Amino acid sequence: MKYALQLHDVSMSFAQKEVLSHIDLQVESGEIMGILGPSGAGKTTLIHIVSGRLKQCEGSVIFHRDLETSAYRFNAMMDTLGLYDRLSVYENMEFFADIYHRDRSDIDELLQRLGLQEATHTRCAKLSKGMRSRLSLARALLADARLLFLDEPTAGLDPLSTQMIHRLLLAEKAKGTTILLSTHHMEEAQSLCDHIALLYQGKIMEYGTPKQICMRYSCGTAIHLRLNNDMEYTFQSQRDGADQIYQWLKEERIASLHTQEASLESVFIQLTGRGLQDHAHHHIDMEETAKRDIAQ
Repeated sequence: MKYALQLHDVSMSFAQKEVLSHIDLQVESGEIMGILGPSGAGKTTLIHIVSGRLKQCEGSVIFHRDLETSAYRFNAMMDTLGLYDRLSVYENMEFFADIYHRDRSDIDELLQRLGLQEATHTRCAKLSKGMRSRLSLARALLADARLLFLDEPTAGLDPLSTQMIHRLLLAEKAKGTTILLSTHHMEEAQSLCDHIALLYQGKIMEYGTPKQICMRYSCGTAIHLRLNNDMEYTFQSQRDGADQIYQWLKEERIASLHTQEASLESVFIQLTGRGLQDHAHHHIDMEETAKRDIAQ
């Protein structure tokens, strides 16, 4: 098995506050690896470290060279990674095309793929949040990197923009690009990621495929049903409800029935006692210190 990226015993602190603690992680070549956790869990700091914007206090980050190239190329999409507000959409892309030594003919194709073709001459400062995010992704894709670091690329976006970015990421994966994606959206992680690391208070609490993680914490499959009289019932296991459900089936009284397995949200609650969104509102975000320091 070939790994694009390996982290060994990586730790990071700001002002005596530990933000990452002894992180061990392996990212397989050609996969989408998800770092799932609430605000303040350490996701952004981790992305900053692997992309070279921060130096970890302890541990090592190892990039594995591709067998067909002399160097492993990577790029990143982060909210603090610059777009130039005074430049137009196209001028921003031109600037980075020159840096990445890419043909300017690639710009039109990327803007088309990300639905930005009609905003070509719009100054970046006048773009909506969704359009800025798409432009930031276009800039990252322009480098034709073999490894992409994406820090919450769909945060705060509308469903259509989110779907567009998801399609782009799956297309990049199909090309063989390795993607390290941080997110606090469970549905995004579950639908996009091959493997997930659940990050909480700077530590990896769980790792595996979405299905593997959910199966480890599944206590059975809950059954939800609604009768013809609109009464609703939930049985926490198939064994608990078997006799009653069988009786209702014979009497043709069931209007709808569905099952619910363990989700990433329920696993996270089991591990931490609180949901991801709750943590996003209650946790003190030490990563803001890192963001401010890097921006300065």
